[in-house]
Amino acid sequence: MDFKWVKYEVAEGILTLTMNRPEKMNAQNADTCLELRDAFDYADNDDRVRVVIVTGSGKAFCAGADLTAQGTSGNYFMERIQGREDNQPHRDEGGVLILRIYDMKKPIIAAINGSAVGIGITMTLPMDIRIASKTAKMGFVFARRGIVFDGCASWFLPRAVGMSTAAEWVYSGKIFQAQEAYDRRLVSELLEPEELLPRARQIATEIVHNTSSISVALCRQLMWKMLGADHPMEANIIESKSLNWMFGMPDAKEGIESFLTKRPANFPMSIARDMPAFYPWWKPREFKYY
Repeated sequence: MDFKWVKYEVAEGILTLTMNRPEKMNAQNADTCLELRDAFDYADNDDRVRVVIVTGSGKAFCAGADLTAQGTSGNYFMERIQGREDNQPHRDEGGVLILRIYDMKKPIIAAINGSAVGIGITMTLPMDIRIASKTAKMGFVFARRGIVFDGCASWFLPRAVGMSTAAEWVYSGKIFQAQEAYDRRLVSELLEPEELLPRARQIATEIVHNTSSISVALCRQLMWKMLGADHPMEANIIESKSLNWMFGMPDAKEGIESFLTKRPANFPMSIARDMPAFYPWWKPREFKYY
């Protein structure tokens, strides 16, 4: 599939999804958010793809919202400031993108190669593994622009780093270095710039070569969806259902036989055609103003 604003490159089960507006430091507008959403839709149904790596072209990961866009790509922010009416219904495009990432069946690695601010950092919060270049800078800068954060960050960020760290970063709107992001557990590894993508591919390859795509898809959504459960019994219920189903499937047979015979597994099942009938087990949420 051809995209204008992102590069979609698949090799050996790994999709490298590269935001590709280097002249704008990969800043986002309504059009680019929609294209990223389409790319994740496509990837979720692309059986060539087992793991997704997201990164940016040029020196930035994503410099946030494009405050200079004109014409059909729309300077959404200036249009809203100049022409909105009180309580005019609107839905944050960044939030729609983030919710799509949240519902992905396939694991996502954020390879943060440079500046990641505003939506450039909130979009990484529903990604599963975040690693960063030692030269990267990050910031939840919304309060310095006189707005609030986007991308469902009020749900994701405190869960990722705790309320105290989230509050400091959001209330101050400061730009902070990758070392601080690592020290406070926003990212799991810091690497030299030239080592970042090779390390992301190494993590992805470990998943591709050794795991069942169905197992990973179910485990991914079990972890994300259980973050909102009110009791561990909810996890026991859906884990029991998933285990009961998986034990009767070819991937479980292959996983056990390969272990017993000490050979690499060759899992036959496909996310595109073999997800269980009870997936998704959660009810879709309707978007509406309170």
